[in-house]
Amino acid sequence: MSYIKTLLFLVMSLSLSYGQELYDTDNITSIDIYFPISNWDEVMISNYDSDTYLMADSVLINGSMKDSVGVKYKGNSTFSENNDKNPLNISLDEFNNNQDYRGFQTLKLSSGDKDPSFLREVLSYEIARKYMQAPRSNFARVSINGIYHGLYSSSESVNSDFQRRHLYANNDNSRLKCNPVSTFNGGSSLEYLGLDSANYYDYYELKSDFGWSDLITLTNAIANNPENIEQFLDIDRAIWMCAFNNVLVNLDSYLGPFKQNYYLIKDDNNRMNSVVWDLNESFGGFTSINQGPLLGGPTDIIQLDPFLREGDETWPLLDLIYSNPTYKRMYVAHMRTIMSENFSNAWYTERGLELQNLIKTSVQTDPNAIYSYTDFISNLNDDVSVGGGGPGGGQKFGLSSLMESRIEFLESQDDFTATPPTIGTVSTSPSVVNIYSGANISVQVDNAESVVFGYRFRPYEVFTKTEMFDDGNHSDGQANDGIYGVSIDVNALDVQYYIYAENNDAGVFSPERAEHEFHYLPVVGDLVINEFMASNTSSVEDTSSGFTEYDDWVELYNRGNSTINLLGYHLSDNENLLDKWTFPDVSIAPDEYLVVWLDNDIDASSGLHTNFRLSAEGEELFLSTSNNFIIDALFYGELPSDSGYARVPNGSGTFVVQNHTHNANNGLGTSVTQYSTDKIISVYPNPAHHLLHIVVPYAKHMEVYDVLGKTYYKNQEIRNGLTIDVSNWQKGVYILKIDDEFRKISIQ
Repeated sequence: MSYIKTLLFLVMSLSLSYGQELYDTDNITSIDIYFPISNWDEVMISNYDSDTYLMADSVLINGSMKDSVGVKYKGNSTFSENNDKNPLNISLDEFNNNQDYRGFQTLKLSSGDKDPSFLREVLSYEIARKYMQAPRSNFARVSINGIYHGLYSSSESVNSDFQRRHLYANNDNSRLKCNPVSTFNGGSSLEYLGLDSANYYDYYELKSDFGWSDLITLTNAIANNPENIEQFLDIDRAIWMCAFNNVLVNLDSYLGPFKQNYYLIKDDNNRMNSVVWDLNESFGGFTSINQGPLLGGPTDIIQLDPFLREGDETWPLLDLIYSNPTYKRMYVAHMRTIMSENFSNAWYTERGLELQNLIKTSVQTDPNAIYSYTDFISNLNDDVSVGGGGPGGGQKFGLSSLMESRIEFLESQDDFTATPPTIGTVSTSPSVVNIYSGANISVQVDNAESVVFGYRFRPYEVFTKTEMFDDGNHSDGQANDGIYGVSIDVNALDVQYYIYAENNDAGVFSPERAEHEFHYLPVVGDLVINEFMASNTSSVEDTSSGFTEYDDWVELYNRGNSTINLLGYHLSDNENLLDKWTFPDVSIAPDEYLVVWLDNDIDASSGLHTNFRLSAEGEELFLSTSNNFIIDALFYGELPSDSGYARVPNGSGTFVVQNHTHNANNGLGTSVTQYSTDKIISVYPNPAHHLLHIVVPYAKHMEVYDVLGKTYYKNQEIRNGLTIDVSNWQKGVYILKIDDEFRKISIQ
């Protein structure tokens, strides 16, 4: 069969999988590469040093065909001309400009070298993403010229698209890969080496057009201006990265002897942001603690000092964190959160087993597998011997054999047994905060010496930190009653906030994943953006053009007592151009809704249609008066198709993803059930066929089991919800338990 016939056959047979997310952790990505030559391996080996792509005729990704695609080998220690399976770099737009798969143009595939469990990279990134911006990662089955070549892990490239998606950073902002040319003589240490950029060339790789001066500014600030470091570095993200590296014994990182495998990216607030990278040797896969021929033994790795490098100026970032009492307490608080949410509760072994079951057939049939199938199965729990020397050879820790002992060790240390403050429920006055007014926030905090309130109005802003007081003068009740208060001025934007409290021994955040996660304080006027759909593919019909279309839309709601005439009001996706689209003479009565189609169809015969569209990947929407006075705004990230992003409670609450309630009260949808005053659970569709969406602001535990008690799904610490693929479940009735609440769901 010719390649063309093979391609046609595969397109037809794989078409059902088209549309699968590239980094869907519950499914394996399918990648089929077709080279026009049979000696593609030899050519790519010869191209390795020149960093040159070989052009593939086509690449099918989950059945979606891309033509003229660049493919090359990548990797440092994991590449070898003697390998049967080498890491791959696939560039969809190398020879075909702007070609992408669901917004991604670069695929980075790792071969599984140095990890007999094949779980370390995907599982570690999944943990990291709970606490910081980190690459998405899953598994991929790769075939070349119609023959299964092997299983890979596929991780999101840290490139200009990454910084735009995740860090609200301009594509042209500085980006440096912190991997030294030589792993000796200092590594990517963040030491200040003077004003000459040439001093840094051997230790960092500039990935943007400019950026050496930003690196020099940062290293100078760490060395000579640590008291103002937050002007130059997102210190919370850096603390999370360092805490993550230590808990997971990720020594092939900034923590290790070579101080490498992370990125620095400048955001639009002129701060550098650290991004962890290359996690295939986390969970103790890399055992060099210090430079030299000796490796850390099992006890050294299990009992790795939580403050490793303390007082060592050749690791200046760690030295800065440890030497600042508050930063050190934050570091311990972040470590405690990582430990409790992933390891003390055994979540990582349950998740590891799920991933193992997902890929075990692909591992067993991998013709170029680097480790045996027996080692793959064993290494989730048990140490395996893989031979060889050096940091990646010898005995490989089992994930659980390492982490059970490590968590026991960490939990016994004085800094982890210290009692932190406790933070209670936040109250606001007034209960519904009005636009352009003052908001009084109070909270019960026990056992605290100081309490800080961090807040911002836009997701790309830096949190403003202000002290909360228990003195009776800050809307905090009586002096010394344990209730702390603060007052802030608000505009028309919802407030994102967190609270940090500490005493002389320990600190604690609320929510615990702050600053990566935060609480919301809705701010509303009489007219609000009430619901929004960013990707309407089949749920709400727009027939105003004479035929059926599925366009994105926004719903406004008048929660006031008077009719509002919108003549001259504006909608826009650009804060610097608020009058991008202007309302005609239309009014909205009290307790009524008004839908505007965001479809760039201003010539439609009926209805309201803007002259712009919005992106399903994330954007912003502004509602303003005729004099460009903003009265509401919506900031959103990537949203699921055919789901509403709605204020719950209707008109005054925070935005949640739910089954849409187009042109109706957001609390009336059949998928929304009120169980208590602080928990709204949304489950849809019910019955479900393929994907089951569960939305809950917060839950400690969630489980789905059948009527016989067999558990089908289990997870810890649900925040804002999740999506479960139930396509392989048997049809029937299941029980969903979220904390102490129960729901009956059907799979059809």
